[in-house]
Amino acid sequence: MTNTSAAHSKPINIGTRLEPLIDDFLIAELGDSLELRMHPPVKREVVLKTDDPWEGNACLYRTVFQDHDGRIRMYYGAWQYDMGGGQMNYPHPYYLCYAESSRGKRWSKPSLNLVQYKGSSRNNIVLSPTSFPGIELSAGDTAIFPDTNPACQEGAEYKALVPGKTPRALYALQSSDAINFSFMRRKGEDIPEPVITQGYFDSLNLAFYDEYRGEYRAYFRDFDGGAPQGLRGIRTATSPDFLNWSEPKWLDYGDSPEQPLYTNQIQPYARAPHIFFGFPMRYIDRGWVAQTDYLPGLEMRRARSEVHPRYGSVVTDGLFMSSRDGETFKRWGEAYIRPGPNVVDSWIYGDNNIAWGLIETEADSPGAPPELSLYVTEGYWAGRSMNVRRYTTRMDGFVSLHAPLAGVVCLTKPLTFTGRRLILNYATSAAGSLRIEIQDHEGRPLPGYSLDESNEIFGDSINQVAHWSGGSDISALSGRPIRLRFLLKDADLYSIQFQE
Repeated sequence: MTNTSAAHSKPINIGTRLEPLIDDFLIAELGDSLELRMHPPVKREVVLKTDDPWEGNACLYRTVFQDHDGRIRMYYGAWQYDMGGGQMNYPHPYYLCYAESSRGKRWSKPSLNLVQYKGSSRNNIVLSPTSFPGIELSAGDTAIFPDTNPACQEGAEYKALVPGKTPRALYALQSSDAINFSFMRRKGEDIPEPVITQGYFDSLNLAFYDEYRGEYRAYFRDFDGGAPQGLRGIRTATSPDFLNWSEPKWLDYGDSPEQPLYTNQIQPYARAPHIFFGFPMRYIDRGWVAQTDYLPGLEMRRARSEVHPRYGSVVTDGLFMSSRDGETFKRWGEAYIRPGPNVVDSWIYGDNNIAWGLIETEADSPGAPPELSLYVTEGYWAGRSMNVRRYTTRMDGFVSLHAPLAGVVCLTKPLTFTGRRLILNYATSAAGSLRIEIQDHEGRPLPGYSLDESNEIFGDSINQVAHWSGGSDISALSGRPIRLRFLLKDADLYSIQFQE
């Protein structure tokens, strides 16, 4: 790929911000064998089982975040699906439950004493459908988040959008402790007033404060073409105050093929908050075909199909996508989370659903740098409970510039930066390497920073300082339009950042 006008375009000012190489935003030229490659995460241990009586096998949606006190919080829907006689039965209401962890690997379920289940409130239920008088909620479709808005009012440090069932609408909740919630907007004293009414709202209803743009963002499911026959898709809206929201817009996936998405799990990437990452669950229904008989869990699949054919034929997986404006996304067609070979791994409708939230955790390998953990469902709709399994990826390790051993060159568009050094997140083979040339905006190598003067870099690091024969100090180039030319051999380059 060559952008012949790149040398004459206005330089991109990246300052000192981290730039994950997830798209062609900075790239002017890619050699024929160089590619942007997505890297699926590594499967780790099961960290939570939804085996309490008020939980069950349908605990699909969850949000995870690290709070200001270091505690990692998890909120998740809790439900049970029982099938018999061609009908779906629900032995208890659809709850929102809570768990917490200190390191993200072991989780506990504290007793909150908020909601009664069979005469006792000794449970971890935060919300039930009837937590508030006069309205029925779809409690488990609620995503709690910490409000980082500097103008956040006292008593509203945590917020959420909770869906009401009749009519379908989203209501704004607030809390001072992330456990006890109240409505933010009411008609009179007793009747809550919705804040978003355009949407179907029947999966996790996300919201968060976008610190980079200074606004709240919401993402929720709807049917493009009308429910239930329209395409399952995602809409977004923005708000200055969490109460007054813009007209919802459909997300745009560029030239990606049209595919139904059940969830979105969109969030600002903490290390580069100007970029949004999303982890939607893809919904695939081929109908009941010959191969369906060979998928795991055939007996359960047939029982589900007696309730509705798609309950037996649909399979789901997890995707990865990214955006620089929150509306237009580069969505990868290949799965980020694939169904596995076992029943609980799994080829079940609703499985492989990724939680909202990326948590920095200590690496499993001693001495290795910290990783990012994400949490994924397995065993949905099978048995009396299900698992939440942890997966990990390296810092910024979602997508890389990848080159074969023969070596390929990549040239950036003109850019400006501030700082004294260039930091690389990269990995090579033992025989692989990476070199960097700094050019002027016309593409001429700058003295002291040519490819021949670049130190050969090999290894695996999330924060390698680039060096040339004269050292690593590039402060003389700060603020000047430059271009970077990379020569990669059996290497992956995940991100770059200029630092002081």
